[in-house]
Amino acid sequence: MQQVHKRFTTEQVKALLAQYDQGHMPRREIQELLGVGKTRLFALLADYHHVGQTFAITYERTTPGRLPQTTEDAMQRELLREKKLVEDKRLPISGYNYSAVRDRLLDDGISVSLPTLIERAKRLSCYKPPHKTKTHDREVITATIGDLIQHDASHHLWSPYASEKWALITSLDDYSRHLFYADFVPTETSWAHIQAAEQVLRQYGLPLRYYVDSLRVFRFVRNRDSLYAKQVLSTDETDPQWRQVLRLLGVDVVYALSPQAKGKIERPYRWLQDRVVRTCALEKISSINDARSVLRHEVSRYNTRQVHSTTGEIPQVRFEKAQKEGRSLFRPFVLPHPYRSAKDVFCLRETRMVDGYRRISVQGHVIEVPRVEPHEEVEVHFVPNTLATVMELRIWWQDKMVLATTFPLDEFTVHF
Repeated sequence: MQQVHKRFTTEQVKALLAQYDQGHMPRREIQELLGVGKTRLFALLADYHHVGQTFAITYERTTPGRLPQTTEDAMQRELLREKKLVEDKRLPISGYNYSAVRDRLLDDGISVSLPTLIERAKRLSCYKPPHKTKTHDREVITATIGDLIQHDASHHLWSPYASEKWALITSLDDYSRHLFYADFVPTETSWAHIQAAEQVLRQYGLPLRYYVDSLRVFRFVRNRDSLYAKQVLSTDETDPQWRQVLRLLGVDVVYALSPQAKGKIERPYRWLQDRVVRTCALEKISSINDARSVLRHEVSRYNTRQVHSTTGEIPQVRFEKAQKEGRSLFRPFVLPHPYRSAKDVFCLRETRMVDGYRRISVQGHVIEVPRVEPHEEVEVHFVPNTLATVMELRIWWQDKMVLATTFPLDEFTVHF
């Protein structure tokens, strides 16, 4: 049946409503004449009583009936570009991301709804039915910020124009889901993870715990990390370099027993992966520095604009709210005794025995160590500086630094 404004004039409807108000016509009879239900009739009556003589049933569309051709062209262009990305088997993309397409259009000043995009995608064969997944039932198990920091890395080809894969290292607060750290590194190393921890701990403070997997960077596991037939050390009886740093600062480390146990940080990884890979591909990015710019933009979007599906809040808003309410387990960052420089905390450590001539050997370099008794053990702190391409060695004995010296970085073959 046609709508009321297409079958009756305003004056006809006003006359019928007046007859009802005066009690000359019953409600059911007017409903049958107008072809409307009870709810619609009372809505017309309320409008008639509210506006009086200016009452009108003329329908005026408040939004354009059809999208401009420029918008249609932009949607088609972005959807076809999306299709090429999905069909590229080299990229870690599982399917179409219409939210990302919508955000790209919005960055160009074009606003369209997701249902409209999906409808156009089906027309253009840029659509895959979503996979059936288990209902999301994860919950936030922490009640304060700084209780648990989820830390992980992901190794992928982040752009089809890049000549190599890069590792993305991230740190995320469990309670707020705020991403504290995210950066690309050419190779995942202990030193890269130590630098990530330094940035988080010095900026936000010392959390109660870190949550990581059992990668050898984070944990010594018996039967995996030793080649000796007769193994002396059991699991966790020695600390990798990264854990030594956290232990020195009094931060506990918790290990996930399976990849599924790390779902809270895997989901932001997938979100970043989808967005970053798409943007890098569309902008033909080939260098890690340009990819970092894309990453920073997407991390900002995630932290400041994205409503998290579990918490129902924007991560930064949730984090700042917890800060204001005093729900934080972060402790101020303080250098532990006897150190006076962060270089001696965030570093790589080895021990050496001083020979009878007060010398030690490090990576083929013979170094004289003054003021140290022969046959004493010293602790050598390695501080790589990739920008200056030098390696700083800081030698400690009996809680005192006895020597600081530098060498060219390429003279050290240790996998940092």
